[in-house]
Amino acid sequence: MSSAGAADTIVLKNGRRIIAENVTQDANHVTYHTPAGELSIPKSIVARIDHDDFTYAPASADHSQPPVSAPPVEPVPGFEAIAALAVHGDAIDYAYLANLDSEASAGSSTAIAKDAAAHHVAAQFLENKGDTDSAIEQYRQALVFAPQNNGLLLNLALLYLHENQFTAALDPLERARRTSPDSADVAKLMGWAYYGANKMDQAIKEWKRSERLRPDPQVEQALEKVERDKSAEDSYREAETAHFDLKYYGGAAPDLARGILRALEDDFRDLESKLDYTPPEQIAVILYTQQAFADITRAPGWVGALNDGRLRIPVQGLTQVTPDLARVLKHELTHSFVGQKSRGRAPTWLQEGIAQWMEGRRSSSVAGGLVEAAAQGQVPPLGTMEGSWMSLSGNSAAFAYAWSLAVVESMIDAGGVSDISRLLDRIGVSSSSEAALQETLHLNYADLSQQTVAYLKRAYLR
Repeated sequence: MSSAGAADTIVLKNGRRIIAENVTQDANHVTYHTPAGELSIPKSIVARIDHDDFTYAPASADHSQPPVSAPPVEPVPGFEAIAALAVHGDAIDYAYLANLDSEASAGSSTAIAKDAAAHHVAAQFLENKGDTDSAIEQYRQALVFAPQNNGLLLNLALLYLHENQFTAALDPLERARRTSPDSADVAKLMGWAYYGANKMDQAIKEWKRSERLRPDPQVEQALEKVERDKSAEDSYREAETAHFDLKYYGGAAPDLARGILRALEDDFRDLESKLDYTPPEQIAVILYTQQAFADITRAPGWVGALNDGRLRIPVQGLTQVTPDLARVLKHELTHSFVGQKSRGRAPTWLQEGIAQWMEGRRSSSVAGGLVEAAAQGQVPPLGTMEGSWMSLSGNSAAFAYAWSLAVVESMIDAGGVSDISRLLDRIGVSSSSEAALQETLHLNYADLSQQTVAYLKRAYLR
C-alpha cells in the first residue's frame, strides 16, 4: 500500500514505535489518537516523540500550504474606507482601482500607500473566491508603484507557493531580501520555495539563516526533515526529464532509473489529460533500498511507497519496471496531481480512491464484503476518513483503501472522470470537502455512501 501523508512517532524505551496522530503530553502521560479512540501511556516508558508532520504535499488537511503567513500590507489612514470602496456588493470596483493607480503614478507616498492597500484588499477578495491568478495580478499591479513594499512582495510569494509555482515565488522573495536583508520571514519562505523546487542545499541554507535571525519550531522541524533526506541522498545518482528530477541509490541499475522515468512521463501525459491539470514544477522522485525507505520516511510497515511532495519508492532487488512497480508509480504520481490541483486540500479518502482508480484497481473482489459491512453499519463515515491514515493498523488501512476506491468508482460511474476533476478544483476553494461535493455533484457524504453501495450491488453483485 502507499500513502500520502505523515504522522508522529512515539518511541518507547524498549525500542517499540507507535505511529499516532494528535500526540500530546503532560507531566505524567502521553496521549494520542487511534482508530480505537484516545489512548494514554505513562510518560516514564517513552524515550522520545518524533514529530514528522512536516510535508509539502497532500495529506490530512492543507499540507501544501506553508505554515506561515505573510505580514499585512502597511496600514494607511482610512484603510477601512479604502477597503469598502475597493470591494463592495461582493465585487471589485475596478474603476476605483484605476483611479488610485492614476493618482499613484504621480509619485505621492500617500497615494501609493492607498493604492497598495486597495489592491491588497482586492487580491484577498479574489483569493477567497478561488481566483488565484487574478489575485496575483492585483499584487503585481500594486508593485508597479510600490516595488519595495515587503507586505505586497511576501503576499505575492505566498500565492505563488500556494499554486506550486516555486520558481516564480523566488522573484518577489529576492526583491524583498534586497529591501530587508535580515528578515526571518523572507528566509523562511525562500526555504519553502527552494524545497518545493527540489533544491535541498539552498533550502537548508535559507532555513538555517531564518533560524539564526529568529528561532522558529516550524523551521527547526523542516530543517531536521530535509537534512535527514540530504544525508541519505548525498551518494545517490541523478537523472531528470522535463517533468521529473530523479535520485536513486547507487546500487540501483541505471536501466531501472531510465525505465522509471519513461513510465512516469507516460503516466504524466495520461493524468494531465484526465484531470485537466499540469503541475508547474518538476516533481522529485527518490528510489530507495527498503531499509533506507523505512529509515527516511518512518512510515508504518504497511506503507509500500510514499508521496510527501516527493515520490519515495523502494526498489530493492528490481532491475526493470515490473507491472507492480508501474502501478505504484502511477498511484504515487496521481497523489502529486490531485494534491496540487486541489491546493493540498483533497481529503485522504478522495486522494487514495483516485490514486487506486488511476493505477487500474477496481472493486470486483471486495464488493460483497463492502456491501455486507455497509449493511451492518461498519463502514466509517467519509468525514472520519479525511485526515491522515498513518496511525491505522494494516487491516483498518486495507478496509479504508477498499472503501475509498469504491466511492471514487461510483462517482466516475455516475459522471465520468470530469466530475472528479471539477470536484478537485472546487475543493481547492470551498469551505470543506463535503461542501465542495455538494456544490459540484449535489451530494452530501451520506448520499455518496448510499450511491456507492447501490453501485457495488449493480456493478458486481447481480
